[in-house]
Amino acid sequence: MKIIEQMLARYPREERDHAMREVMQEIALAALQRSGFFAKAAFYGGTCLRIFHGLPRFSEDLDFSLLAPEPDFSLAPYFKALEQEFSAFGFDVEISRRDKKIESAVVSAFLKKNTSIYDVRITGQRTLKIKFEVDTDPPGGFATEEKLLVQPYSFYVKCYALPDLYAGKMHALLFRRWKNRVKGRDWFDFEWYVRQHARLNLKHLEERARQSGDWRDGEMTSAALKTLLADRIRALDVGLAKRDVRPFIQSAGTLDIWSADYFLDLADQMLFQSA
Repeated sequence: MKIIEQMLARYPREERDHAMREVMQEIALAALQRSGFFAKAAFYGGTCLRIFHGLPRFSEDLDFSLLAPEPDFSLAPYFKALEQEFSAFGFDVEISRRDKKIESAVVSAFLKKNTSIYDVRITGQRTLKIKFEVDTDPPGGFATEEKLLVQPYSFYVKCYALPDLYAGKMHALLFRRWKNRVKGRDWFDFEWYVRQHARLNLKHLEERARQSGDWRDGEMTSAALKTLLADRIRALDVGLAKRDVRPFIQSAGTLDIWSADYFLDLADQMLFQSA
């Protein structure tokens, strides 16, 4: 457990609950790398942004995309590697595939039918659960890159390139249809991308939106995107957005500037990847 304590030492003590989850996420990535998973899949989503790009908020789930469509894909062949990796660090693991037939009031309105979901229950001195999602029918037009992680030991993870991570986030922000909830974490991430002067892969966003049925017109232009975004901003309940993201960040004061006008000004500063 010495390595676990070293990994936890990176975090302030008041962040220990979030920190333990992130350490478990990194161990899971190590297991998947050892098993050859990244020969056919890439890491993306908020946790990827957190671990490899320094996003200043914690994230709960591990999101993966296959590199090419494979409708019958199963994570089951990788279970043994996950169990062995966690066992080496003194943890027991229970992995189960989640049945998506029962719609939740929160997630199902956006979740792709070609996404496999697994709950990974990790037990040591305490028990926590990490949700794995694997997109088995990925949209085209994305690039990947190898990113180095040095704990629990040094290894590389195949990840979506930053412009495509950005596109995935904007697809969620624009088209996620939460029934009774505002996903403030989407807006926090959008703010981060703009402040980092990141460039959005508009073509990949278009591919995603076409696949989800949310874009049926001609080429998606930056102007069209900004019109969609402005409409989304004007409909946003900023107070609920703040409430959603607050438990995942260190300083709630960073949210004081949030308003519709602020997000509209951020939208004006968006940058786009060259074709």
